Amino acid sequence: MAVGQDLEAHTQHREDNSEASSPEKISLESPLEDPTDCIDPEEDFEVRWDDHNDPANPQNKSKLHRWFIICVVSIGTFCVTYTSSVYTTTYQQLMDEFHVSETVATLGLTSFVCGLGLGPALLAPLSEFYGRRPIYLCSLAFFLIWLIPSAVARNIQTMIIARFFNGLAGSAFLSVAGGTVRDLFARNELQAPMMVYSASPFLGPALGPAVGGFINQFASWRWTFYTLMIWSGILLICFFFFVPETYHPVLLRDKAVRLRKETGNHRFQAPLEKITHSVLDSVLMSCTRPLKLLYYEHMVLNLCLFSALLMGILYLFFGAFGVVFVGAHQFQLWQVGLTFLGIFVGMIVAIGLDPIFSRNYENLVRQRETQGGEPGGSEPEFRLPPAIVGSVLVPVGLFFFGWTSYKSVHWIVPIIGSGIFGLGEVLLFSGIFTFLVDAYPTYAASALAANSLVRSCFGASFPLFGNQMYEKLGYQWASSLLAFLSILMMPFPYIFYKYGKRIRANSRHAKS
Repeated sequence: MAVGQDLEAHTQHREDNSEASSPEKISLESPLEDPTDCIDPEEDFEVRWDDHNDPANPQNKSKLHRWFIICVVSIGTFCVTYTSSVYTTTYQQLMDEFHVSETVATLGLTSFVCGLGLGPALLAPLSEFYGRRPIYLCSLAFFLIWLIPSAVARNIQTMIIARFFNGLAGSAFLSVAGGTVRDLFARNELQAPMMVYSASPFLGPALGPAVGGFINQFASWRWTFYTLMIWSGILLICFFFFVPETYHPVLLRDKAVRLRKETGNHRFQAPLEKITHSVLDSVLMSCTRPLKLLYYEHMVLNLCLFSALLMGILYLFFGAFGVVFVGAHQFQLWQVGLTFLGIFVGMIVAIGLDPIFSRNYENLVRQRETQGGEPGGSEPEFRLPPAIVGSVLVPVGLFFFGWTSYKSVHWIVPIIGSGIFGLGEVLLFSGIFTFLVDAYPTYAASALAANSLVRSCFGASFPLFGNQMYEKLGYQWASSLLAFLSILMMPFPYIFYKYGKRIRANSRHAKS
């Protein structure tokens, strides 16, 4: 999913490594180092945290408080991605009321995903100037506002346009929320909150059809949006009262303002106040640098294509499940929606496997230490084992789903296959996200923006031909075609695990 920014790294305002060495250019932060590392301790009036135990540092909040914030943010992400897929259960009613084809009705899904893909280029830089909290509140407010024209639409044109701006507003949770995770947790604590956050963009699309099937089977399609408005309103209240600012440079800027006011000494300055780049400059950089990474970095390109393929398949399933389970088992709409619980359960299982992969990561770090490596040191490639396992499970799940979708086979069997696919998908995304952040610390935000852009293109386009593909090729061979495509991409996580360090040594952007 467009899906898909997840674990956003802190923004860099350097165009390349040579610029980064220039004393005139000040970088806000590095995503894998302490956010205050950019501060020169010799500058007495440069504002920084008092020490590692400074209570104003978000990482020093209680663990319960930090996890509560992550849960609220993850539910917001879940709501946005749920909104993308729950729409698919309104197709039949929209076709009947607006007298349009299913392809035209599908454009409401496509436009929403396009909005999700384009929004991060604007919202991520704004969050670096104004902080996470204002972006959350403004985006969620506009997300709620754009649900209104969807709920009262009298023609399909209104629906398609409103859905685009709805996705654009909601994209803050895919471009900014990952940064909140990094704000609150140190590097050695990232694994578990990262898994929870990175799973939420996928749990939403999986659960949307299950709930939407009931709504649209027994009520007007407009209630799909009325319920979303209620949910979004409650979330807006929760964010207003319970989600504080967590972005370190903005908090240090506020501290500098307070110190100047209390002492009358105007030499106190935070690193963010020394930035000379304008918001427009940052937006332009945010738009162009992901494209450069896709062009110059083969690891970024291949992993982004792999995750984009999975996102496209997931969104294609929103229509294909109806074709399969109505055609083979004569399911009603609410029953078709419930078939997505297989993917949902598979994703939950993937989250439950996090302790196993966390221990594997720790073992790899210890093994590196015994071989003479830096104590506590790591390599980005150590983040890839979940992706390696997921790359095997995805085609297995697709073949399982396809070749058990005969009328003579009980309907639970293909649902089990879809669960294997869901398990592999979350493992793959989790491994890819964490690897990109670790391997491209200076350009992590841009790497994840590139990932989101490519995912959105696939997620928006695949639903437009999915139903026709399943009808023309048949359930078995259509699923097999998707499985063969995933097999083509399957070697890349292992290749980068094995040879990633050598590839990074010759890269102009990756950590060497």
